[in-house]
Amino acid sequence: MDIKALKLYLTLCDTLHFAKTAEQSHMSPSTLSRALQRLEQQVGNKLFERDNRSVSITQAGIEFKHFAQQTLANWHELQLKVDPDQSVLKGKLNLYCSVTAAYSHLPALLDKFRREHPQVEINLITGDAANSVSEVRNGRADIAISAYPDDFPSNLHFAHIDVVPLLLLAPNMPCQVQQMLNQPDIDWQAVPFIVPEHGPGLRRAENWFKQMAIKPNIYAHVSGQEAMTSMVALGCGISITPDVVLNNSPVRDRVQIIDSPIKIPAFDLGCCCKEKRCDEPLIKAFLEVI
Repeated sequence: MDIKALKLYLTLCDTLHFAKTAEQSHMSPSTLSRALQRLEQQVGNKLFERDNRSVSITQAGIEFKHFAQQTLANWHELQLKVDPDQSVLKGKLNLYCSVTAAYSHLPALLDKFRREHPQVEINLITGDAANSVSEVRNGRADIAISAYPDDFPSNLHFAHIDVVPLLLLAPNMPCQVQQMLNQPDIDWQAVPFIVPEHGPGLRRAENWFKQMAIKPNIYAHVSGQEAMTSMVALGCGISITPDVVLNNSPVRDRVQIIDSPIKIPAFDLGCCCKEKRCDEPLIKAFLEVI
Protein backbone atom coordinates (compact mmCIF):
# COMPACT_ATOMS: atom_id res chain seq x y z
CA MET A 1 0.00 0.00 0.00
CA ASP A 2 1.31 3.46 -0.95
CA ILE A 3 3.10 5.15 1.98
CA LYS A 4 2.18 8.61 0.67
CA ALA A 5 -1.49 7.61 0.55
CA LEU A 6 -1.33 6.45 4.17
CA LYS A 7 0.17 9.79 5.26
CA LEU A 8 -2.53 11.60 3.31
CA TYR A 9 -5.21 9.50 4.99
CA LEU A 10 -3.86 10.25 8.47
CA THR A 11 -3.86 13.96 7.69
CA LEU A 12 -7.53 13.75 6.75
CA CYS A 13 -8.25 11.78 9.94
CA ASP A 14 -6.74 14.66 11.91
CA THR A 15 -8.42 17.57 10.12
CA LEU A 16 -11.72 15.93 9.08
CA HIS A 17 -11.75 18.65 6.44
CA PHE A 18 -11.07 17.98 2.74
CA ALA A 19 -10.14 21.55 1.79
CA LYS A 20 -7.67 21.92 4.69
CA THR A 21 -6.11 18.53 4.00
CA ALA A 22 -5.76 19.29 0.30
CA GLU A 23 -4.12 22.64 1.09
CA GLN A 24 -1.71 21.11 3.63
CA SER A 25 -0.82 18.36 1.16
CA HIS A 26 -0.38 20.77 -1.78
CA MET A 27 -3.01 19.15 -3.98
CA SER A 28 -6.50 19.86 -5.26
CA PRO A 29 -9.58 18.60 -3.37
CA SER A 30 -10.48 16.47 -6.38
CA THR A 31 -7.07 14.75 -6.30
CA LEU A 32 -7.55 14.11 -2.59
CA SER A 33 -11.00 12.62 -3.22
CA ARG A 34 -9.63 10.26 -5.86
CA ALA A 35 -6.83 9.13 -3.51
CA LEU A 36 -9.39 8.41 -0.79
CA GLN A 37 -11.61 6.50 -3.24
CA ARG A 38 -8.66 4.27 -4.17
CA LEU A 39 -7.99 3.55 -0.50
CA GLU A 40 -11.64 2.72 0.12
CA GLN A 41 -11.63 0.36 -2.87
CA GLN A 42 -8.53 -1.39 -1.50
CA VAL A 43 -10.01 -1.67 1.99
CA GLY A 44 -13.42 -2.68 0.66
CA ASN A 45 -15.34 -0.33 2.93
CA LYS A 46 -16.13 3.35 3.46
CA LEU A 47 -13.55 5.12 5.60
CA PHE A 48 -15.43 8.41 5.98
CA GLU A 49 -19.00 9.64 6.00
CA ARG A 50 -19.31 12.88 4.06
CA ASP A 51 -21.96 15.49 3.40
CA ASN A 52 -21.92 19.17 2.46
CA ARG A 53 -21.26 20.25 6.06
CA SER A 54 -19.11 17.67 7.80
CA VAL A 55 -16.75 14.72 7.54
CA SER A 56 -16.72 11.91 10.10
CA ILE A 57 -14.64 8.75 10.33
CA THR A 58 -16.41 5.37 10.15
CA GLN A 59 -15.66 2.35 12.32
CA ALA A 60 -13.78 0.83 9.41
CA GLY A 61 -11.90 4.12 9.13
CA ILE A 62 -10.87 3.94 12.78
CA GLU A 63 -9.51 0.43 12.28
CA PHE A 64 -7.68 1.49 9.13
CA LYS A 65 -6.22 4.49 10.98
CA HIS A 66 -4.55 2.12 13.47
CA PHE A 67 -3.24 0.08 10.53
CA ALA A 68 -1.85 3.17 8.80
CA GLN A 69 -0.09 4.39 11.95
CA GLN A 70 1.49 0.99 12.56
CA THR A 71 2.49 0.60 8.91
CA LEU A 72 4.29 3.96 8.92
CA ALA A 73 6.08 3.01 12.14
CA ASN A 74 7.18 -0.30 10.56
CA TRP A 75 8.32 1.57 7.45
CA HIS A 76 10.60 3.80 9.53
CA GLU A 77 12.08 0.74 11.23
CA LEU A 78 12.64 -0.98 7.87
CA GLN A 79 14.43 2.06 6.43
CA LEU A 80 16.76 1.96 9.40
CA LYS A 81 17.50 -1.78 9.03
CA VAL A 82 18.24 -1.69 5.30
CA ASP A 83 20.69 1.20 5.73
CA PRO A 84 22.75 0.15 8.75
CA ASP A 85 25.81 2.25 7.83
CA GLN A 86 25.69 5.02 10.41
CA SER A 87 29.27 6.27 9.94
CA VAL A 88 27.80 9.38 8.31
CA LEU A 89 24.23 10.27 9.13
CA LYS A 90 22.05 10.75 6.07
CA GLY A 91 18.38 10.63 5.27
CA LYS A 92 15.46 12.97 5.74
CA LEU A 93 14.10 14.40 8.99
CA ASN A 94 10.57 15.81 8.96
CA LEU A 95 10.26 18.73 11.39
CA TYR A 96 6.98 20.44 12.30
CA CYS A 97 6.61 23.80 14.04
CA SER A 98 4.72 27.07 13.93
CA VAL A 99 5.89 29.94 11.73
CA THR A 100 6.93 31.79 14.88
CA ALA A 101 9.03 28.87 16.15
CA ALA A 102 10.71 28.70 12.74
CA TYR A 103 11.97 32.23 13.45
CA SER A 104 12.50 32.12 17.21
CA HIS A 105 13.90 28.73 18.19
CA LEU A 106 14.50 26.48 15.19
CA PRO A 107 17.43 28.35 13.56
CA ALA A 108 19.76 27.85 16.54
CA LEU A 109 18.91 24.15 16.69
CA LEU A 110 19.31 23.60 12.95
CA ASP A 111 22.56 25.56 12.71
CA LYS A 112 24.27 23.19 15.14
CA PHE A 113 22.59 20.08 13.77
CA ARG A 114 23.52 20.84 10.16
CA ARG A 115 27.12 21.58 11.12
CA GLU A 116 27.39 18.15 12.72
CA HIS A 117 25.26 16.25 10.19
CA PRO A 118 25.44 18.09 6.83
CA GLN A 119 24.11 15.15 4.77
CA VAL A 120 20.77 14.99 6.58
CA GLU A 121 17.94 16.55 4.58
CA ILE A 122 15.58 18.71 6.64
CA ASN A 123 11.94 18.85 5.56
CA LEU A 124 10.32 21.73 7.44
CA ILE A 125 6.53 21.76 7.80
CA THR A 126 4.90 24.81 9.36
CA GLY A 127 1.38 25.14 10.73
CA ASP A 128 -0.68 25.73 13.84
CA ALA A 129 1.39 25.01 16.96
CA ALA A 130 -1.69 23.36 18.49
CA ASN A 131 -1.34 20.53 15.93
CA SER A 132 2.27 19.67 16.84
CA VAL A 133 1.53 16.61 18.96
CA SER A 134 -0.96 15.14 16.49
CA GLU A 135 1.53 15.61 13.62
CA VAL A 136 3.99 13.39 15.50
CA ARG A 137 1.40 10.85 16.65
CA ASN A 138 0.06 10.42 13.13
CA GLY A 139 3.53 9.96 11.63
CA ARG A 140 3.57 13.06 9.45
CA ALA A 141 6.44 14.56 11.45
CA ASP A 142 9.43 12.88 13.07
CA ILE A 143 9.93 15.74 15.53
CA ALA A 144 7.76 18.75 16.37
CA ILE A 145 8.32 21.88 18.43
CA SER A 146 5.45 22.07 20.88
CA ALA A 147 4.26 23.57 24.12
CA TYR A 148 3.90 20.82 26.71
CA PRO A 149 0.17 20.07 26.90
CA ASP A 150 -1.67 19.04 30.05
CA ASP A 151 -2.67 15.76 28.39
CA PHE A 152 0.73 14.86 26.88
CA PRO A 153 0.54 11.27 25.55
CA SER A 154 2.54 8.69 27.50
CA ASN A 155 3.96 7.17 24.31
CA LEU A 156 5.67 10.41 23.29
CA HIS A 157 9.00 11.88 24.45
CA PHE A 158 9.41 15.58 25.32
CA ALA A 159 12.77 17.40 25.37
CA HIS A 160 12.71 20.84 27.01
CA ILE A 161 13.97 23.85 25.02
CA ASP A 162 12.71 27.01 26.68
CA VAL A 163 10.17 28.63 29.00
CA VAL A 164 7.82 30.95 27.09
CA PRO A 165 5.87 33.59 29.07
CA LEU A 166 2.26 34.30 28.12
CA LEU A 167 0.97 37.85 27.76
CA LEU A 168 -2.43 39.50 27.70
CA LEU A 169 -2.56 41.44 24.42
CA ALA A 170 -4.95 44.22 23.47
CA PRO A 171 -5.24 46.62 20.53
CA ASN A 172 -3.56 50.00 20.95
CA MET A 173 -5.75 51.68 18.33
CA PRO A 174 -8.84 53.69 19.30
CA CYS A 175 -11.68 51.15 19.30
CA GLN A 176 -14.49 49.81 21.44
CA VAL A 177 -12.22 47.18 23.00
CA GLN A 178 -9.75 49.84 24.13
CA GLN A 179 -12.59 51.89 25.61
CA MET A 180 -13.73 48.88 27.65
CA LEU A 181 -10.20 48.31 28.96
CA ASN A 182 -9.80 51.97 29.92
CA GLN A 183 -12.69 51.79 32.38
CA PRO A 184 -11.72 52.10 36.09
CA ASP A 185 -13.42 48.77 36.79
CA ILE A 186 -13.02 46.51 33.74
CA ASP A 187 -15.96 44.25 33.00
CA TRP A 188 -13.89 41.23 31.90
CA GLN A 189 -16.99 39.24 31.06
CA ALA A 190 -17.96 41.80 28.43
CA VAL A 191 -14.53 42.14 26.82
CA PRO A 192 -14.32 40.11 23.56
CA PHE A 193 -11.64 37.41 23.48
CA ILE A 194 -9.79 35.80 20.59
CA VAL A 195 -8.90 32.20 21.56
CA PRO A 196 -7.28 29.20 19.81
CA GLU A 197 -9.42 26.48 18.28
CA HIS A 198 -7.72 23.81 20.40
CA GLY A 199 -4.45 22.85 22.07
CA PRO A 200 -2.41 24.17 25.03
CA GLY A 201 -3.28 27.79 24.23
CA LEU A 202 -7.00 27.09 24.54
CA ARG A 203 -6.40 25.25 27.85
CA ARG A 204 -4.54 28.29 29.22
CA ALA A 205 -7.39 30.58 28.19
CA GLU A 206 -10.04 28.31 29.68
CA ASN A 207 -8.12 28.10 32.98
CA TRP A 208 -7.80 31.90 33.01
CA PHE A 209 -11.56 32.30 32.54
CA LYS A 210 -12.20 29.77 35.30
CA GLN A 211 -9.90 31.52 37.77
CA MET A 212 -11.42 34.87 36.86
CA ALA A 213 -14.88 33.33 37.48
CA ILE A 214 -16.26 34.74 34.22
CA LYS A 215 -18.29 33.42 31.33
CA PRO A 216 -16.14 34.73 28.49
CA ASN A 217 -17.35 36.72 25.52
CA ILE A 218 -15.62 34.74 22.74
CA TYR A 219 -15.36 36.82 19.59
CA ALA A 220 -13.64 34.05 17.57
CA HIS A 221 -11.84 30.71 17.74
CA VAL A 222 -8.77 31.02 15.51
CA SER A 223 -6.23 28.58 14.10
CA GLY A 224 -2.71 29.79 14.93
CA GLN A 225 -1.36 32.30 17.44
CA GLU A 226 -0.07 34.51 14.63
CA ALA A 227 -3.58 34.97 13.24
CA MET A 228 -4.90 35.69 16.75
CA THR A 229 -2.40 38.53 17.16
CA SER A 230 -3.49 40.00 13.82
CA MET A 231 -7.13 39.98 14.95
CA VAL A 232 -6.17 41.75 18.17
CA ALA A 233 -4.29 44.34 16.09
CA LEU A 234 -7.50 44.93 14.10
CA GLY A 235 -9.39 45.76 17.31
CA CYS A 236 -11.50 42.58 17.38
CA GLY A 237 -10.66 41.65 20.97
CA ILE A 238 -7.87 40.62 23.35
CA SER A 239 -5.89 37.38 23.59
CA ILE A 240 -3.53 35.36 25.77
CA THR A 241 -0.44 35.07 23.59
CA PRO A 242 3.15 33.72 23.91
CA ASP A 243 5.71 36.52 24.05
CA VAL A 244 7.71 34.99 21.16
CA VAL A 245 4.66 35.40 18.91
CA LEU A 246 4.45 39.09 19.78
CA ASN A 247 8.21 39.61 19.36
CA ASN A 248 8.15 38.11 15.86
CA SER A 249 4.83 39.56 14.72
CA PRO A 250 4.70 42.13 11.88
CA VAL A 251 1.80 43.82 13.72
CA ARG A 252 3.51 44.09 17.12
CA ASP A 253 3.37 47.92 16.94
CA ARG A 254 -0.41 47.75 16.71
CA VAL A 255 -0.94 45.85 19.97
CA GLN A 256 -0.11 46.47 23.61
CA ILE A 257 0.56 44.32 26.66
CA ILE A 258 -1.95 44.83 29.47
CA ASP A 259 -1.75 43.67 33.07
CA SER A 260 -3.53 40.43 33.88
CA PRO A 261 -5.45 40.40 37.17
CA ILE A 262 -4.06 36.90 37.78
CA LYS A 263 -0.80 35.22 36.85
CA ILE A 264 -0.76 33.30 33.58
CA PRO A 265 1.49 30.21 33.73
CA ALA A 266 4.22 30.12 31.07
CA PHE A 267 4.55 27.47 28.38
CA ASP A 268 7.19 24.75 28.66
CA LEU A 269 8.46 24.63 25.07
CA GLY A 270 10.28 21.64 23.69
CA CYS A 271 10.64 19.04 20.96
CA CYS A 272 8.45 15.95 20.98
CA CYS A 273 8.77 12.65 19.16
CA LYS A 274 7.57 9.10 19.57
CA GLU A 275 9.19 7.45 22.61
CA LYS A 276 9.99 4.26 20.70
CA ARG A 277 11.85 6.24 18.04
CA CYS A 278 14.23 8.09 20.40
CA ASP A 279 17.09 5.71 19.59
CA GLU A 280 16.79 6.04 15.83
CA PRO A 281 20.02 7.70 14.63
CA LEU A 282 18.49 10.81 13.04
CA ILE A 283 16.13 11.53 15.91
CA LYS A 284 18.73 10.70 18.55
CA ALA A 285 21.19 13.08 16.90
CA PHE A 286 18.65 15.91 16.89
CA LEU A 287 17.75 15.32 20.53
CA GLU A 288 21.43 15.45 21.42
CA VAL A 289 21.63 18.91 19.85
CA ILE A 290 18.87 20.05 22.19
